[in-house]
Amino acid sequence: MSGLLYQAGCNIIDSQQFGDVLGEGATGLFFMRVHFEAPPQLADVTTLELLFSHAREQFGMDARFRAVAQKARVLLMVSQHGHCLNDLLFRWKSGQLPVDIPAIVSNHTTFESLAQSYGIPFHHLPLVGGSDAATKRAQEQQIEALIEAENVDLVVLARYMQILSPEFCERLRGRAINIHHSFLPSFKGAKPYYQAHARGVKLIGATAHYVTPDLDEGPIIEQDVARVDHSLSAEDLTSVGRDVECVVLARAVRWHVERRVLINGHKTVVFR
Repeated sequence: MSGLLYQAGCNIIDSQQFGDVLGEGATGLFFMRVHFEAPPQLADVTTLELLFSHAREQFGMDARFRAVAQKARVLLMVSQHGHCLNDLLFRWKSGQLPVDIPAIVSNHTTFESLAQSYGIPFHHLPLVGGSDAATKRAQEQQIEALIEAENVDLVVLARYMQILSPEFCERLRGRAINIHHSFLPSFKGAKPYYQAHARGVKLIGATAHYVTPDLDEGPIIEQDVARVDHSLSAEDLTSVGRDVECVVLARAVRWHVERRVLINGHKTVVFR
């Protein structure tokens, strides 16, 4: 690959690779991410696709090209906990997160004013008539239409508290990221941080992963933890947990839009 780029007059800026060949459960796949500068005559995705067509066939390679200057279009989804949404919006507005955000979707109106303060269209798509499968699917189809209309590259569930249908998950495979606390499966349901406080938990964590039909079991992108102790109240634990969730989700989104995350079966390869 390096030789082909060199012959084409490209300049490699950064190159990372990993071969998953050791240990039980290894997939035997080789992964590579190359950041390079191309001369003007090659500086478009279509031309690069043609340049690598023979190598792709020769090695049975799944090769994808993306211009660094082309920002990913990210749709944010939220329910009634806005810490992750607010964090992502601030990072975007301050230039720390290189994406375009064409829309925010919610099943509540709680954060409509927040979206307006950032100048981002807010779409209130409630679950009218209940939360049965047919109602949820009808609402999801509205979201799918919005994704299509806005040419969305990535959907981020920034504490969107609804279980997605298998059809919706399959449509978004590899391009939808979720965030949740890492107490699962120990503390399920409402107020998990209060449950953790009652059990004297000493570590609070968060997990960002790709969305799959298996609830909260998709390929993990990033995790982190924070140490807590007996002196903290349940409210304090909740605050610490929300901070960890924000950081973990922001890292996962950034790495995804920078094309640093490659799915490897039920896990991921992350070139940081």
